[in-house]
Amino acid sequence: MSTSDHGPAPIDHRAAVAAESAQFVRAAEGADLATPVPSCPGWTLADLVRHAGSVQRWFAVLLRQRIQERPLSRDVDLRLPEQQDGYLDWLAASAAEAAEVFATTDSAAPMWAWGADQHAGFWIRRMLFETLVHRVDAELALGVRPVVDRALAVDGVDEFLVNLPYAAPFAPKTALLRGADRTVRFSCTDGDGDWLVRLRPDGFGLEPNGPEADGPEAKALAADATVRGTAADLLLLVYGRLDRTADRFELLGDQELLAHWFANSEF
Repeated sequence: MSTSDHGPAPIDHRAAVAAESAQFVRAAEGADLATPVPSCPGWTLADLVRHAGSVQRWFAVLLRQRIQERPLSRDVDLRLPEQQDGYLDWLAASAAEAAEVFATTDSAAPMWAWGADQHAGFWIRRMLFETLVHRVDAELALGVRPVVDRALAVDGVDEFLVNLPYAAPFAPKTALLRGADRTVRFSCTDGDGDWLVRLRPDGFGLEPNGPEADGPEAKALAADATVRGTAADLLLLVYGRLDRTADRFELLGDQELLAHWFANSEF
């Protein structure tokens, strides 16, 4: 369920995965794979590449099998090269394997998924933002300022907030996102994109669109706390790649509520 102003822009998730994978490979070409990745503490660029390709191959297996219940094992034949100098070719091959599965997958096919959407499309959309965020990680590690397409960023914030309430099995701190009917708003400063999250005593989740006053100031007043920034910055913020105290964000309302949210919404 999206609460962006006009719904997320239509995205070709298949094409976007391919494009982000190719950009990831280009970013890492010629780089020392021992380079630390500050946004993934303890990881090197080799770890990041290995993780990204492994996820793509794992998701491809899930889609190929059209699984109908939570898998008991994550064992996959990764075909990982013995030498790291083959890692980038392997990542490109992982993306090609995923693309091959995408081409024969109906996004509307019923499937088990850990998130809100119980269809194959969940995994394709999820793979996009796994790949995009880790492409950003690679660029940050190499001193490149990441650029994120605005439409993808809006869709990515939406995807994150839609699925976060279901993430407790691997993001246990989300179970602490409770409140006495408290609301946090994320609002884009560079166009459409607005999400209102409500924390309840029994959990949290996105609020559906409703009749509200127009304008960012009125929307900010309608929430207990508001974070305003560009769509790309909000995407990197919710994924922990930017800090909310950065001067690119405007923070309004209950600062303790915002601290509580960001302390417990790690994905």
